[in-house]
Amino acid sequence: MGAVDEKLPLILIECLEIGFALVGILTLVAFVNYWILLPTGIILVLFYVLRSVYVATSRSVKRLEGITRSPVFSHLNASLQGLATIRAFEAQKILEKEFDGHQDLHSTAFYLSIASNRAFGMWLDVVCLFFVTCVTLSFLVLGGENFGGDVGLAISQSIGLTGMFQWGMRQSAELENQMTSVERVREYSKLDSEPVLDSEPGNKPSKDWPTRGKIVFSNISLRYSKSDPPVLKNLNFTINPCEKIGIVGRTGAGKSSLISALFRLANTEGSIIIDNIDTAIIGLHDLRAKISIIPQEPVLFSGTLRNNLDPFEEYPDSVLWNSLEEVELKEAINELPAGLNHKVSEGGSNFSVGQRQLVCLARAIIRDNRILVMDEATANVDPG
Repeated sequence: MGAVDEKLPLILIECLEIGFALVGILTLVAFVNYWILLPTGIILVLFYVLRSVYVATSRSVKRLEGITRSPVFSHLNASLQGLATIRAFEAQKILEKEFDGHQDLHSTAFYLSIASNRAFGMWLDVVCLFFVTCVTLSFLVLGGENFGGDVGLAISQSIGLTGMFQWGMRQSAELENQMTSVERVREYSKLDSEPVLDSEPGNKPSKDWPTRGKIVFSNISLRYSKSDPPVLKNLNFTINPCEKIGIVGRTGAGKSSLISALFRLANTEGSIIIDNIDTAIIGLHDLRAKISIIPQEPVLFSGTLRNNLDPFEEYPDSVLWNSLEEVELKEAINELPAGLNHKVSEGGSNFSVGQRQLVCLARAIIRDNRILVMDEATANVDPG
C-alpha cells in the first residue's frame, strides 16, 4: 500500500512531465531541421524495443524481489518476539543461519533488479548517443541556410534530450514495475469476503438473545477452502442450556474447527441453531457479539487496558473493576500508575502471559453472555 499511495503518484507525474518536455524538444529540433524526424522515428522504435525487453524482465524480477523480501521481515519479527526463548535454548546459530538464507535469497533477487536497471540505462545511453550524432551530422551533411543560433539550440536541446529520454524510459518502466503492488492489492480484493456483518431487519435477533443458550449442530460439515476435504463431516449434537460440555481429542481431531464453525470463521454446510435461530441468517456482528471466547493464546490490542476490557465503551468502571477483582487481577492493576488507562503494548507484551489470559477472562465476564467458549483458557494461569 505504501508503493500505491506514495511511489506510484509521483512516478506517474514525472512520466507526464517528461512526456510533455520530450514533445516540446522534438518539435523544436524538427522545426530547425525536419530531416531529424527520420532518425527520431527510428530511435523511438529502438526505445520501445529496449523498454519491452527490460519491462518483461524487470517486472518478474521485481515481483520475485517482493516475494523474497517478506520472509526476511517475518523472520526478524518472529525472532524479536521469541528472543527470550531463543536465548534459553541457545538457538542463536540456527536462527542466524535461517536469517542468512532468507537474506541471501532476497539479495540475489535485489541484485538482479539493480543489474537489469543498469544494463537498461547503458543501452539507452548508446541509443541517445546515436541520436545526438545524427542531429549534429545532419547540419554538416545536409547544410542549408540555418542560422548558427538555431543549430546551436537544436544540438544543445538534443544533448539535454539524452538524459531526459533515459530518465523517461526508466520512470515509465518503473511505473509498470510498481504496478505489481496494484496487482497484489487486486488479488486481495478478489478474495472471498465474509458474509454480511449486519442482520437484515427481518432476521435481526432481539437484544436479549440468546436467553437460554441452547445450541444445536445439525449435519454440520466444515472445510477451510473449497478444494480441501471437509474437516468436520455431518456432525450432529445438542448442547442444552446451562450445560458445561468438555470436548477432548488428539491434535487435528477438530476441536478448534468446532469453534470456527460456531463463529462462522470458515465455510460450513448444515445449520447451527441457537435458541431456535439459525446463525446462518443473522449478521456476523450479531452472532459474534453474543458469544464470548477465551482463547488458548490470549489476544490484547494496542491501546488502554480499559479499551481491551470494554472495546465499545458499554459498561461503567465499576463493572470493569468487579471483573478484575473476580479474576484476582485488581491489585496488580491498582499498582499501575494509570490504572485502567494504562497503555497496553502491541500484543500485550508489557503483561505476562498469565496476566493476558486473566484479562481475556475478565473481558468475557464483563460481556456476561449466555454462551462461553474456552479453548484451554487456564493453560497459562497458575492454579489457586
